[in-house]
Amino acid sequence: MSGLLVRRAEPADHPAVARLTVAAYEADGQLKGEHGYGTVLADVATRAETGEVLVAVDEATGEVLGAVTFVLPGTPYAELSGPGEAEFRMLAVDPAAQGRGAGAALVRACVARAVELGCSAVVICVRAGMAATAHRLYTRLGFVRVPEKDRSPLPGVELLGLRLDLTGRP
Repeated sequence: MSGLLVRRAEPADHPAVARLTVAAYEADGQLKGEHGYGTVLADVATRAETGEVLVAVDEATGEVLGAVTFVLPGTPYAELSGPGEAEFRMLAVDPAAQGRGAGAALVRACVARAVELGCSAVVICVRAGMAATAHRLYTRLGFVRVPEKDRSPLPGVELLGLRLDLTGRP
């Protein structure tokens, strides 16, 4: 198994990020009955203008295996972060590359970026009923449920708030 490198996405990565993000959300059943969210997920250039799109890349082949968008409060893609909190959205790993650690590497990179920026916490929302593997990953990395951050952007779409406290971290 080759190593993973997490870095900021370059414009040349955008088509791969768009493809794998939509594929991962479709494979997870998250685009059923959605109107337009696939288009939002595929618009990597717009996300990159106001947030940081990070990619996990196979060091041997250069293949983009996963991606995530890291944002700060008050930016267009921030949904639930408040003062001092960072947030990440649209974490996706290519269905063909799952199980190789790309998701965990991307989450750790977001946490490291939040620490670097002096944030007090990282918040995220996950879809209720989402793959158990995602919930296990976030729990393993220290995220805890924060029901006051739960939201429902559309009828039938329940998003659960999770938070990782960064205070006291080196």
